[in-house]
Amino acid sequence: MRALSNILRIAGLASIAALTACGGGGGGAAAPSSGSGGTTPPPPPPTAANVLAVQVGPGPDASEPDINTLFTSVTVCVPGSTTQCQTIDNIQVDTGSYGLRLVSSAVTLTLPVETITGNTLVECTEFADGYSWGSVVTADLQIAGETASAVPVQLIGSSGIPAAPSTCAGTGVAENTVAQFGANGLLGVGIFAQDCGPSCVAAGSASDAYSSYYACTAAACQPSGTGTLTAQVTNPVTLFTLDKNGVIITLPSVAANGAASVTGTMTFGVDTETNNKSGSQNIVALDPDDGEFSTSLNGQALPNSVFDTGSNGYYFADTNIPECSGNYTGFYCPSSILALSATVQGEDANGDATGKAYTLPFSVANAESLNTSEPSFIAFSNLAGVLPSTGNASLTGSFDWGLPFYFGQTVYTVFEGYSSSVATGPYVAY
Repeated sequence: MRALSNILRIAGLASIAALTACGGGGGGAAAPSSGSGGTTPPPPPPTAANVLAVQVGPGPDASEPDINTLFTSVTVCVPGSTTQCQTIDNIQVDTGSYGLRLVSSAVTLTLPVETITGNTLVECTEFADGYSWGSVVTADLQIAGETASAVPVQLIGSSGIPAAPSTCAGTGVAENTVAQFGANGLLGVGIFAQDCGPSCVAAGSASDAYSSYYACTAAACQPSGTGTLTAQVTNPVTLFTLDKNGVIITLPSVAANGAASVTGTMTFGVDTETNNKSGSQNIVALDPDDGEFSTSLNGQALPNSVFDTGSNGYYFADTNIPECSGNYTGFYCPSSILALSATVQGEDANGDATGKAYTLPFSVANAESLNTSEPSFIAFSNLAGVLPSTGNASLTGSFDWGLPFYFGQTVYTVFEGYSSSVATGPYVAY
């Protein structure tokens, strides 16, 4: 039996500068395609420099395949070199975090370590389901045909640094190995350029954002600001030359009983090329302070909602839906597939509703039935779970529109500080 774990990364649900996720006006749960467990025909292989292939696949361990996890490949180079390079696959695509994170055991290169006041710069990244601890290194990146130079990257589980202090380790379960993380790395392409923002800039500061930095000697670590924004782990898309204002994720529909795999694309830039035009999509503005928007479900307002490809299901609280037990605890197990809907609306910088409200249909299936009826299936459009109890206050009042929302849709994410032909970011459109 495959492990069906709650992947609820949403790296930023506790953040001062964090949260979001992730066209044509579709619903959150795509209509089933014909056939048993099939998908609609995948898009053609990427041919443009700004188009990257993505896939919902088994991940780095086929014997324990990941569920609803979107992967891609990134080429990493020693800064300034065109020969000391490595292409790393099984990197999760996450619209709910910011910056590239690589598990150290998956990296064969020796990348220069960033320092602060003569000490190693180390980062603690706090996810909703755990934390990752590792030094900050610098790398040149090639992603599809796009390049970014001297990018700060977190090297998770790196050697030569002390163990995570209690201020980091006390935030959850360690995710410092490929097995723990479920991927070789994480490509955060959410709405912010830096993963911590101005709150981490003041030297000696201890940030309350989801990503905290430390200055480490060989023996001990102390909380520390990074000194400059450019030293922080950075969303590499914002460092591209042209296609830097956002990303577009396109995935085919998935049948009600699931699929063995799903292939799609991530296109860089919005309205910067002939292949990334926007126009008539539904636009949901995101609060520029935290990337959140509002969802209304069963008459309850959920102002801390997110779009997030890094979560493997819809996550929300509904006491009317039976929860699973045993190995499936944390997921919903209704007796039959439920056809539901919620209303979403944007938020402004004050957290007030803004823009048009849209109704989003979605469906919830029995997680245990999904996981056991077709043992080879790993992509599900109707997997849903309960928001975990993490002690994180910002999880209260949240609806996490995870990867199932993206199936059967083209979803646009425009970054903070950038604009498209139709609106100013940050926003998500579908």
